[in-house]
Amino acid sequence: MRVFITGGAGFIGSHLTDTLLDAGDDVVILDDLSTGSADNFRRFKANPRFQYQVASFLDVPLINELVDGADIVYHLAAAVGVKLIVESPVYTIETNVRGTEIVLAAAAKKKKPVFVASTSEVYGKSTDFPFREDGDLVMGATTKGRWSYACSKAIDEFLAIAYYREKGLPTVVGRLFNTVGPRQTARYGMVLPSFARQAKANEPITVYGDGKQTRCFCHVGDTVRALAGLMRTEASYGQVFNIGGGREISMRALAELVRDTAGSKSEIVYVPYAEAYAAGFEDMMRRVPDTSKLRAHLGWEPQKSLEDIVRDVVDSV
Repeated sequence: MRVFITGGAGFIGSHLTDTLLDAGDDVVILDDLSTGSADNFRRFKANPRFQYQVASFLDVPLINELVDGADIVYHLAAAVGVKLIVESPVYTIETNVRGTEIVLAAAAKKKKPVFVASTSEVYGKSTDFPFREDGDLVMGATTKGRWSYACSKAIDEFLAIAYYREKGLPTVVGRLFNTVGPRQTARYGMVLPSFARQAKANEPITVYGDGKQTRCFCHVGDTVRALAGLMRTEASYGQVFNIGGGREISMRALAELVRDTAGSKSEIVYVPYAEAYAAGFEDMMRRVPDTSKLRAHLGWEPQKSLEDIVRDVVDSV
């Protein structure tokens, strides 16, 4: 197939490109390199089945052209990273919502299947664990900029499902839970590469908050297997899927695991949220996915353990 990926120079996009090219697909990526990197697709340039465009996914005529030439579309481009979101909420909202509108409208003209990347952030402050796709989303106050990203991605999901129901556009929504692995940058506050970089330099490992908050991590290789599988299965259309790992770990324990894996002498220090981000910053204490729907749908299982994931990241930074 001919596959078009927005945000293809990003961390997940570049790994998805690897997988699709290996499967024999033609891949066209578009990225403005605001958070992606040309280094991520330099290895593909000699491949005749790969093409790239360095441009904005808000360029309507270009998006129309690239979507029109594709068999399926992966819409991965978005404003990401807690640090970027807190510092640039206007950019976050406008980029996420407007970009998804443009891609869906272009795809709807010829019913091109679209995967829309969403996030575990949409569950907000819910305490109904583990998070299920049909569970309620509990957002924080609009005066807390931290929730602008979650709300913008929830709007993306509503748009994708509305296009499926009203216009017959084949859409799939994937809620990604802390996808990590090689090529992920620490630049925008991504926790695991940040810990790994600090540990390898024997610098203090900075844990935000009290370190008791927990997350589940999924290796990027496992994530892109799910993405590829979902778009090759028509029964996926019009549905939402959690994509994530099953092992819950506190940030304190994660910092210790990274330190041990790196053979580091780093101390672990705690930085208040107000100092790391802004006064009144709110975080979710737990973020745990129920992935039974994805498992039943694709027979998908994560192949990388948490220890494998940490080793891969430590070795790559």
